[in-house]
Amino acid sequence: MSLTRIPDGQVATIVTSLQMRERPAPKPLPPSRLRLDRWRDPSPEKYRALFRRVGEPWLWFSRLVMDDAALVRIIHDRAVEIFAVTDARGVELGMLELDFREQATCEIAFLGLVPALTGQGEGRWLMAHTLNLAWRPGVARVWVHTCTLDHPSALGFYRAQGFEPFARAVETFADPRLAGLLPREAAPHVPLIDPSSRR
Repeated sequence: MSLTRIPDGQVATIVTSLQMRERPAPKPLPPSRLRLDRWRDPSPEKYRALFRRVGEPWLWFSRLVMDDAALVRIIHDRAVEIFAVTDARGVELGMLELDFREQATCEIAFLGLVPALTGQGEGRWLMAHTLNLAWRPGVARVWVHTCTLDHPSALGFYRAQGFEPFARAVETFADPRLAGLLPREAAPHVPLIDPSSRR
């Protein structure tokens, strides 16, 4: 057994991909005070604001490094559906992005709630909506990925919903906090190793 050193300024995570090959049996929709609203052709600014609000604690950065044109090509694609989770006041507290661009497949590209909602059962409510929307005529596979930077319960949550792991990979990337894409205090569970501090 050996360790592979990650260069200073980089982050490494283990990514697990999970899938369903059959639609699960219908279940009653869990009660919730939240609402799921479809976003059609959101502006890059509006999309990134919610992406940050939900993903900053987990170092979500992929959509922050895209230029507007590249982002719009995805989020305005007719085969990509974006939803905001809102409360009774209309405050956006979560997001769901479903990608149907691959034939007969739905990828749950992004799914998350702000940390204040953790442990309140709202994740089960959002997943119930997600599966109802993902499993539509012509879809034979629904898949999602999570990683070790996500909430510690994420992998177990997906498996409890009926997803089965099918692949694992190691991903490394430049720490987005060092580039100013996210605040330096984001994701405190992931130590920030700044190469400049060693000089």
